[in-house]
Amino acid sequence: MLKYDKLIKLLKDNGYTSYKVKKDGIMGQNAYTTLMNGSAKLSADIIDRWCKEFDCQPGDLMEYIPDEE
Repeated sequence: MLKYDKLIKLLKDNGYTSYKVKKDGIMGQNAYTTLMNGSAKLSADIIDRWCKEFDCQPGDLMEYIPDEE
């Protein structure tokens, strides 16, 4: 499972809202809402856009958590 807590923190710290991400064309409002609710499955295109926006690597935005068996 991928967790996007790092991305959520970056968004909050930089004042991003659902309106701003939609207006800037980075991601849709539904994707933003699911991200903030912790149930997002972001596409590679969206991860690419955020990496460009924050000049970072994918690992700076997300973390892999193995499924519990």
